[in-house]
Amino acid sequence: MRKILSLFALLFYLTSHAQTDSTTLSKKEKLSNIFSKFDISGYGVVNYYNFDWETLPDKRDAVDPERFNLYLKYHFNSFIELKTEIEFEHGGVGAAMEFDPLEEFGEYDESISKGGEVILEQINLLFKIKSYFNIRMGKMRIYMGNAADLDRPINYFTAYRPEVENTILPLGWYETGLELSGTIPLSKEKQFPAFQYKAYLVTGIDNSGFSSLNFIRKGYQKRFEMINADNLAYILRLDLVFKEKSYFGFNYYAGNGTGNRPKKDYTLASWLHLADLHFNYKSDHWRLSAYALLAHLQNSEALSAANRNLSNNLDVKRTPVAKMAAGAYIEGGYNLLHLAKKDMKHKLFLFGRAEWYDSMFRTAGQVTDNPRYSRQVYTLGFNYFPIKEIVIKTHYAYRLLGTKETEKTFSLGFGFSF
Repeated sequence: MRKILSLFALLFYLTSHAQTDSTTLSKKEKLSNIFSKFDISGYGVVNYYNFDWETLPDKRDAVDPERFNLYLKYHFNSFIELKTEIEFEHGGVGAAMEFDPLEEFGEYDESISKGGEVILEQINLLFKIKSYFNIRMGKMRIYMGNAADLDRPINYFTAYRPEVENTILPLGWYETGLELSGTIPLSKEKQFPAFQYKAYLVTGIDNSGFSSLNFIRKGYQKRFEMINADNLAYILRLDLVFKEKSYFGFNYYAGNGTGNRPKKDYTLASWLHLADLHFNYKSDHWRLSAYALLAHLQNSEALSAANRNLSNNLDVKRTPVAKMAAGAYIEGGYNLLHLAKKDMKHKLFLFGRAEWYDSMFRTAGQVTDNPRYSRQVYTLGFNYFPIKEIVIKTHYAYRLLGTKETEKTFSLGFGFSF
């Protein structure tokens, strides 16, 4: 508590002198001043999918207005910034669950207005103290791996994010707490190369949602209106940035999700330790990226036994959980139109990606390693940019499971960013 109070005292000292006296401004000037402090940006994605899966022969084609994200920033002054993000998923309104502990066994109630979700993904304050030391507090994005940084559709090739991150980790990962961040240039004369860091103390995951298929992904606390915070998580990201959107670095995550379960029906510690290496390079005509992930879960056999007895109303898989999960991918793309005309503003990227991941890489005790959860994916496709803010994309993905079954997916879609 003393450290937290000291932090607030520091923020007050650094920002108290940044207030401006607006009493002499006219109403028109005040209104103009308010609007000048707002920034609005966003992006959207719409996709079509055709499936040819041996695992699900009757899987139907689908069209998905996947998401529309709207960012609104307000600059109180040069030191303090408010950031918000609202996400509309799958064109609908969401569902909310409530847990009533006053019932004899505890009851789960769920109401659904329409498929999809509308979510306040971010609401946080950033205190820009120095370039090498900033403080953010509130609900914020967790920058794990490549997907969090390359989240806009113009920044990733396929219709959806790389499967390694998209399957094992929460797709959009946001937690509430504190972030310390900064950038330290390695040269006084140049912006790059630079060393960047982010350190988090935030709300953790709920291990009642862990599963064979997705490992920890469903443990992200989205099912209830309130987020349990009995167990917090610790995250560190370090990057060497050698140009804009070009970096090499690693992440480390540590958190015990036992205390965040809806009920106290499992008491053993189940610490999750997750580490990754990530790389991205972006130029006008070349894009390269790579990623590797390794995760370890404590007491996975006991956790699997506890999760088998969860309520059906909780809407979790209740399947065994692995002791370890792992995955990696490598991807590259080149602008073919650069071969035809060096200064052409349109771009047509041909790209390919190879992935491997296993959400049950290692198991413990009586938990069986199901080969279905070992997956190899080979993807080939095109991205066409009529202008830099709009992309029309298509890809074909061939997925080979450890059971030798195949899943073939064709996708066509578009995305935009502003």
